[in-house]
Amino acid sequence: MDSLREHLLNLLAGKGAHVEFDKALADFPAELRGKQVASAPHTAWQLLEHMRIAQWDILEFSRDRNHVSPQWPEGYWPTDPQPPDAEAWDASIAQFKKDLEAMRSLIRDPNSDLFSRIPHGEGQTLLREALVLADHNSYHLGQLVLLRKLLGSWPE
Repeated sequence: MDSLREHLLNLLAGKGAHVEFDKALADFPAELRGKQVASAPHTAWQLLEHMRIAQWDILEFSRDRNHVSPQWPEGYWPTDPQPPDAEAWDASIAQFKKDLEAMRSLIRDPNSDLFSRIPHGEGQTLLREALVLADHNSYHLGQLVLLRKLLGSWPE
């Protein structure tokens, strides 16, 4: 079981074949955070906020029986392509990291049963939620990297 937890913790941290969150967003130029690219459906701000909201939702569903998820899709995507200001960008990053660490703490806790169904769910387990979260984050981090490349701001 400890081996499984370690694998999940590494996966959630973006280790192995995945880009790490901090690397994908490191030194992201402020003037490009809300820039629309014709071949990309979302801006960096929209991707970051979507990742933060979705991760928060998965975390809260995993630990709070009274959690109510946002409406799909409007509750998961910001409508404004631009961050309101640099503080909003920084706050989104900080909250993402805080929630990711909270999920990792759930996985790390030996009292957290990875295989039991979440009582208020429809068959989901903590293991499933951790895998969904890692998969979702990986997918959108890949989009962020591609967007940075299209914008000419990916450090090669």
